[in-house]
Amino acid sequence: MQTSSPLFHAIITPQRSLSLAGQRRLLIAICLLCCLSAATFIRLGAWPVGGFTGLELLLAAILFRLHARAARASEVVILTENTLRIIRTAPDGQRRETALPNAWLSVRLRERPGRVSALLLSTHGREEEIAAAIGEEPKRDLEQALSAALHRLRNPVFDNPQLQTFD
Repeated sequence: MQTSSPLFHAIITPQRSLSLAGQRRLLIAICLLCCLSAATFIRLGAWPVGGFTGLELLLAAILFRLHARAARASEVVILTENTLRIIRTAPDGQRRETALPNAWLSVRLRERPGRVSALLLSTHGREEEIAAAIGEEPKRDLEQALSAALHRLRNPVFDNPQLQTFD
């Protein structure tokens, strides 16, 4: 199968405010504070608090792990002359690819009050949401860039020297 060169290419990854090292530091700080709190309560005779603090630490570690795992998800949007391909990679590594013909493809943002807008691709009665994991501003930038790429594809500029007028 021959593929044409991409006219537009975007890699979308979930936004994460903490790096892996930052997550470790925060988890260590939480662990130290919980141990200090548990030791204080155990010294006061409220020993069951120590067990609940241990459960709290376990839950925090599990949630940090899930957060780090979710950061491995990605979405790749590739526009070629004939199709727009969306390749989604789940956190567990599973890949799913969707191809939309770009002949009647439209890109739009659907405003959702109180939530981040949805970036939708529509063609032939089919609608596909992309970039659900990113914020409002990057999503608007992606919408403008993809719309501009589609416009350039549909409205090529021909440079024919024979048609130029000379003054």
